[in-house]
Amino acid sequence: MSAEPGAHRTVPRGYVYADHIPYDTPDSLDDLRGPRKGVVRVGPPISTAPDPVYDLSDEDMVWHLYSAVVREGNARDHEALLERRTLIRLWPELNLPARCRAVWEAKFPVLAARTARTA
Repeated sequence: MSAEPGAHRTVPRGYVYADHIPYDTPDSLDDLRGPRKGVVRVGPPISTAPDPVYDLSDEDMVWHLYSAVVREGNARDHEALLERRTLIRLWPELNLPARCRAVWEAKFPVLAARTARTA
């Protein structure tokens, strides 16, 4: 692909964007010290909804929040918004792209074990 100003840029044949998304992870699951109750408000890139608020007493909202934070967040977001035990409990059911799940499971075997147990 040319980087010259005004040059046409082309995507190489066979390029799949999903194969190049840079998923971030925390250094350790022990660093995840997010809230376990209350209301959480997030912003971009985790959510671009007009009022992205998640009530942690609602299990469906917790599932949506965790799925979005793992997928879209950076390590600081993970540490601030995710809680270790909740993440491990929800892990097999989270809505994650296969590559995102693979990146996390490669780094954290406890998550891979949870997926294997529910398969």
